[in-house]
Amino acid sequence: MTQLEQTMEAGVVRQVPSSPHVPVVIGAGVVVLFAVYLSAAIGPRQMTLFAVGLAAGIVLYHAAFGFTSAWRIFIADGRGAGLRAQMLMLAATCLVFTPLLAAGELFGQSLRGQVAPVDTAVAIGAFMFGIGMQLGGGCASGTLYTVGGGNTRMLVTLLMFIVGSTIATAHTQWWNALPGFTAVTLQQLYGPATALVVNLLVFAAIAGLTVVVERRAHGSTSVPAQAQAARTGSERWLRGPWPLVAGALGLAAVNIATLVIAGRPWGVTSAFALWGAKVLEAIGVSVTSWPYWSAPAQAAALQRSVFADVTTVMDIGIMLGALVAAMLAGRFSPAWRASRRSLAAAIVGGLLLGYGARIAHGCNIGAYFSGIASGSLHGWLWLVAAFAGNVVGVRLRPLCDLPVERSSDRQGSC
Repeated sequence: MTQLEQTMEAGVVRQVPSSPHVPVVIGAGVVVLFAVYLSAAIGPRQMTLFAVGLAAGIVLYHAAFGFTSAWRIFIADGRGAGLRAQMLMLAATCLVFTPLLAAGELFGQSLRGQVAPVDTAVAIGAFMFGIGMQLGGGCASGTLYTVGGGNTRMLVTLLMFIVGSTIATAHTQWWNALPGFTAVTLQQLYGPATALVVNLLVFAAIAGLTVVVERRAHGSTSVPAQAQAARTGSERWLRGPWPLVAGALGLAAVNIATLVIAGRPWGVTSAFALWGAKVLEAIGVSVTSWPYWSAPAQAAALQRSVFADVTTVMDIGIMLGALVAAMLAGRFSPAWRASRRSLAAAIVGGLLLGYGARIAHGCNIGAYFSGIASGSLHGWLWLVAAFAGNVVGVRLRPLCDLPVERSSDRQGSC
């Protein structure tokens, strides 16, 4: 293999010819030890959810499944392969979520969807999140898997993501008092069967729209770089890149597994707020008086070990899964190369991501993916507002020394 340098969102990851066996063994050892600890200290279910997070990290990394880059490329160049993959992901998930949520339980495990109010806070928070996606260089899941994959700039985004999430928990009472409508689902309005049909029709319409836009802009639809990969067979699945379709179906499987095992859909960012609150408590700042942390579920999470939190162990799994995937592919070689403007964008973007996600009742996973898959109307409001924020964010990227690429041919773009 020849020396190959590959830029990832203003951070640099070098693909080197050195043998990955030693770091892979170390990484796998860390994974096994943590899984054993979770099983012994918390329980087998927590270990299983950690394994689901690992799978998510591997899928995200090898399929380069970036929500942020997919939206950016469509906004900047009219290429819609990434958006079509997201519609496939949503459709596959809805096909399983809708009957499961209608039943309300599976094998004795109660099931609930990700449902939230359709209010002003969702619109504003999602818009902020959308800008943050482009300035920070990733979404919630994208930040985690690119950090695990060795993108050093994204460490700054992640740290600021945590800070923004924590700050927002001090203000949620004010945001929740803004005008809006109560939580409602398509299932409540039309029944499960009709709700499923409506969702599938909308997904098809969005996918069709991307085809129309792309053909008008370029004369034809493009073949994603993953589909043109030279590797075949087992080598491709071990070292990547994976087809976008595999990424879409893989993430659908992750969300379905999370619902079945945890009893609720996949989420990412609530853990960031918990981590920040734990740090504040450790240094003597009491957050228990904040309304967000006085709610029963959040208060209980503060009292328990952080590893008892489902979202935390899945987030750790995503980072470790991406780490092992990068090592197996020979692409883990962190290097810091970021201009001051790029660094400033990571700081501002991370704060917007964290704050926006908390007041909007979720991120691209918890609100967009899981919310829409659950039939919640707030998920659709989140999508529209976040996309508008992405339009603004894409316009700001050149001012921050960040590229606006015209294709998705960079492995690990986000």
